[in-house]
Amino acid sequence: MPTGSVAPPMGMGRAVLGFTAAQGTIIVVAMLVMQRFVWTDAAGADAVRASAWLAFIVQSFTFVIARLVARQQVIAGWGLGVILRFASVAFWALLGIKALGLVSGPALISLVLFYFVSTLVEPLFLN
Repeated sequence: MPTGSVAPPMGMGRAVLGFTAAQGTIIVVAMLVMQRFVWTDAAGADAVRASAWLAFIVQSFTFVIARLVARQQVIAGWGLGVILRFASVAFWALLGIKALGLVSGPALISLVLFYFVSTLVEPLFLN
């Protein structure tokens, strides 16, 4: 019998709510830092803000998919999330930025950064 304590798995709703709150906080902090210190002009700040919204929506969606699939097929869930993130970056680069009239550098770099930092907390909520 194991002597160490193992945390029980979280329910789906609790995990999604926890991840959404954690990633939202991380994305908002990263967005504010970038708007304050990196892209301080209005066009750059607008691009960062739009990318933050896109990252929040896509990350929330991919987390739900990963959470549903992870019980049976961990690699499949992870791979599908990677494909969706990559596709959203490609869509953003080819169509989204131009359609919204955003500056491409801040929009793309911030989107990738938002994905990276919010993906770091994802494993905490997949159990």
